[in-house]
Amino acid sequence: MSSPSAPAPDVLRGLSTLDRLLPVWIGVAMAAGLLLGRAVPGLNTALETVKIGGISLPIALGLLLMMYPVLAKVRYDRLGAVTGDRRLLVSSLLLNWIVGPALMFALAWILLPDLPAYRTGLIIVGLARCIAMVLIWNDLACGDREAAAVLVAINSIFQVLAFAALGWFYLQILPAWLGLGEGSALQISAWDIAQSVLIFLGIPLAAGYLSRKLGERSKGRQWYEERFLPKVGPVALYGLLFTIVVLFALQGHTISERPGDVARIALPLLVYFAVMWGGSFLLGRAIGLPYDRTATLAFTAAGNNFELAIAVAIGVFGVTSGQALAGVVGPLIEVPVLVALVYVSLWGRRLFTTTASKGQVHV
Repeated sequence: MSSPSAPAPDVLRGLSTLDRLLPVWIGVAMAAGLLLGRAVPGLNTALETVKIGGISLPIALGLLLMMYPVLAKVRYDRLGAVTGDRRLLVSSLLLNWIVGPALMFALAWILLPDLPAYRTGLIIVGLARCIAMVLIWNDLACGDREAAAVLVAINSIFQVLAFAALGWFYLQILPAWLGLGEGSALQISAWDIAQSVLIFLGIPLAAGYLSRKLGERSKGRQWYEERFLPKVGPVALYGLLFTIVVLFALQGHTISERPGDVARIALPLLVYFAVMWGGSFLLGRAIGLPYDRTATLAFTAAGNNFELAIAVAIGVFGVTSGQALAGVVGPLIEVPVLVALVYVSLWGRRLFTTTASKGQVHV
């Protein structure tokens, strides 16, 4: 591992225009969504008419479009090398299922002691570990795609098995133990969570695997890597921008009418993302992970599964509840913050030897 003064490759210069100006496009998408939501009466009702797994159909389609190209790039024949990396797997499990939920619980109670509905919504966000957008941030930051696929799959399994139990612990048992008052019940079945995982991870994962398997079999790996992937790659960012427009269109009126509440919810989220990402990145370097796996560890630890969090909050507490608003504010803060952290991560690549990273191909 090199010293911090070691020269680093100029990664940013190698990004495409779409990647390099991503913060600008995201800002435009946010503004467009807000304007659409206010300019078109009844748009939010129309967008919510049809749902898949408890999520608005347009958002569901955007997520699927966003995830497929990234999963199509994964080298599935390399997954075995990832599963043998105990430092990465153990660190990820601890960060995602012990540190992350505990940190969000602490921040919610410290910063929102007088707002129980928002506090509960944030705790739900902290319990929903990321299985979707993290693949985008990891790819943009030149993280290890195969490691990201493995960690996302592990998070999915743990979500199905542990989400309801952790919700019971953090919303009812722990507050009572600490003398913080009566908690909130969270009634959610394992099947509801499994359905979300199957839709938002299972479908694009199967499509990505079959694309590589069939593409390489019929045309060869060189054609697949050099001809097919460059064509489908930009679809991931188009899907991301489309999803952001729809999200802001759905919640534009709430954001503009309750800016104070949004700011209160945003503060613990900002602290959470900074601490989780920064701590995970430093941990990865401290335990000797190369840059690409350190970036993957950081982004998989910092991201959250907002599709699941929003669906649970709406299903349990109602669409107009404070819990639902907290769930919606989650991705609205997460997207710009994690985009900024992509650039921080690329800058931090200089802390590692130039040979430690595999040099991923960008979306």
